[in-house]
Amino acid sequence: MTTLGMAILIQAALIGAENQDASYSKAHRETAKTGRPMVVLVGAEWCPACVQMKQTVVPQLKKSEVFKQISYAEVDVDQERELGRQLTKGGPIPQLVMYRRTPLGWRLWRIIGGQSVHRVERFISNGLSAEAGSSSQTP
Repeated sequence: MTTLGMAILIQAALIGAENQDASYSKAHRETAKTGRPMVVLVGAEWCPACVQMKQTVVPQLKKSEVFKQISYAEVDVDQERELGRQLTKGGPIPQLVMYRRTPLGWRLWRIIGGQSVHRVERFISNGLSAEAGSSSQTP
């Protein structure tokens, strides 16, 4: 995805803000203001792995140092269908999607499926430390 495409995705998400989970809008504003990466958990209440991530992994993750370096949001695909579809590219849930602005534009990383606290911490740490110019997973 190009920088323009990412900008369109973010703007589309903000246009219907009254229908969106406030945490996504808040995380986006925080990312724009602070430059911190944004991590979004995309899931649904009927998805056992999503519920496990939301109720077990995320609360533990919030206690970690790495969590303090990001803006975080949750998107329920049943409540925010279009945003959920755009974030997951129509793929399976749960997904953790990490966006980070670099001098070369927006970068995107994602992991799919239920994950352990350790795996999510490593995912975020890798995204935080990745070289801005590397070509892998460019949006």
